[in-house]
Amino acid sequence: MSVFAISASKFVLPGATMQGGYLTIEDGKFVGWSAEKPACEVVAYPGAIVGPGLVDTHIHGFHNHATTDCDPASINDSSVALAQSGTTTWVPSTFTESVENIGRACAAIAEADESRGSDFVGAHIGGIFLEGPFFTQAHVGAQNPAFLIDPDVAVFDQWQEQAGGRIVKSALAAERAGACAYCAALDAKGVVTAIGHSDAHYDEALAAVNAGASCFVHTYNGQRGLHHRDPGVTGCAMTTPETYAEIICDGKHVVPAAIKALIDAKGWQHCVLITDCLICGGMPEGEYVSGGLPVVMKDGLCYLLNEDGTTGSIAGSVLTLARGVKNMVDWQIVTTEQAIRMASEVAARSVKIDDVCGFIKPGRAADLTIFNADLTLAATYVSGTLA
Repeated sequence: MSVFAISASKFVLPGATMQGGYLTIEDGKFVGWSAEKPACEVVAYPGAIVGPGLVDTHIHGFHNHATTDCDPASINDSSVALAQSGTTTWVPSTFTESVENIGRACAAIAEADESRGSDFVGAHIGGIFLEGPFFTQAHVGAQNPAFLIDPDVAVFDQWQEQAGGRIVKSALAAERAGACAYCAALDAKGVVTAIGHSDAHYDEALAAVNAGASCFVHTYNGQRGLHHRDPGVTGCAMTTPETYAEIICDGKHVVPAAIKALIDAKGWQHCVLITDCLICGGMPEGEYVSGGLPVVMKDGLCYLLNEDGTTGSIAGSVLTLARGVKNMVDWQIVTTEQAIRMASEVAARSVKIDDVCGFIKPGRAADLTIFNADLTLAATYVSGTLA
């Protein structure tokens, strides 16, 4: 039996942030927090802030591996690198590709998850997010337009079978034929539908929400924006209080003032910090392939690479979620506690996996992200093991 405790300056617990004290871990699971020193080994992190392990619900790859490589070993290598970067659970996200390739990617992610032994120390796979292929050409972004199709529940069921039931979120453009029926069908299955890469007007987006959609994909990016005579998808995200809004918190996809506007409108409890990180996350600048499309990473961002060698539109980020937490506090948009919760509790709740991650609760896997006082990353624990 392995028992130890962590001491720190603050602990972000479900009910409140506790000052000082000790968090005991036994056999890789949380026992609980106590103000009194327990009779076991204590690992001290002076001045640090201990939060639940961070949960990235929208991420396409890391450490030179893409979620669509259809390679279980690549998924697991990314998971190890992510844990070392502060993320303890991730939801591998696919791209707009052929139905067959999306199915193969789902099967490979499932195989990676099933292959892990008790000694594996990498970010847990919390589920799969299908970002596409039910999008619009108008806001296709870095998705491949050759594979855009209308929402199809039968196709989803095929992917879900290949995924071994792991798909927890599926995105679509609210204006596509059959969108509302798709949202209703997946809601009945307990799967989140998210509105993204959409040119829908406000009423079309609201109809999808009324049918069961409960999330907005990287709010502001890849969607009809807010206008005073046409609130669009962004306006719908801001005015539907029970839905969740993803936000890429790198300061490049969305400037801090716009992030603040979203959070002021919606409340931090329903805004999810995501990375939308691509294959080049954790890697040096250079050229890569993401979602079957050539991209180039430079100046802390990833861009589509045009045939003539010039850079096109933004393709995705190279952010880590731990850095995103620090950004939100540095920009004075939310408090430290709120930023940590937005990247853990709120994120887990948004894709309905909060029963297994996102909270420090007795009996759960001891997943922790520990920050120094300046919110740089101090350490990550996955199931009680230092990553």
